Amino acid sequence: MLSRLRERNNTAVYDVRDPHFKTYGRAITGYDFTPFIRYVEQHTPIPEKGNVYVASVPELEELRAAKPLGSIFYGGMPAQIGYCNGRNTTYNGFEYHKGSEINVAVTDFMLVLGHVWDVKEGTFRVEEAEVFFVERGTAIEMYQTTLHLSPCRVCDEGFRDVVILPEGTNTPLAREDYPLPDGEARLLLQRNKWVIAHPERTALIRQGAYPGLLGENRELRY
Repeated sequence: MLSRLRERNNTAVYDVRDPHFKTYGRAITGYDFTPFIRYVEQHTPIPEKGNVYVASVPELEELRAAKPLGSIFYGGMPAQIGYCNGRNTTYNGFEYHKGSEINVAVTDFMLVLGHVWDVKEGTFRVEEAEVFFVERGTAIEMYQTTLHLSPCRVCDEGFRDVVILPEGTNTPLAREDYPLPDGEARLLLQRNKWVIAHPERTALIRQGAYPGLLGENRELRY
């Protein structure tokens, strides 16, 4: 699969197990995420168009395997467990959080990643991003300094992804509590979710995302 993706795209595609990933995150070993994978496979459909993201799924959070997550990965803070399924193939934009995000690949997919230190006055250039392949069954921790958005599919059927974050992330924001329009605050779209969108992603911009992704909205092929 990785060889095919490299042949069909005019950008480098790395494996998340490659040392090149070390500034973005790490592959997680020694934790059994199988119950999460099984639930998402059996109970969450892939939409016919676009993506679907659910930040918190009680059935996932009630699994026995979920109980130690907050202690092991978030220093005792509560975590939420949800999923992102879809058919995305383009960059579209980037987001980041204050706290690591754990992704568990229910299917193979690609991730487009960047670094927050390359954001300049609310903008980020497409050329600064790098692409990584995540094999089914792989769990990764993406550091809070990693720009990312939804996965990109590597087959016609789409992708499925378990998403674990600090509790409350990606939930509605009371705008009256955050009136500051300048600096990093203009990127804040939801709770603990700072977003830079490509100008072509009008759906994101209508939601309030800042149109700061500069360059071509690239499409990844499979």
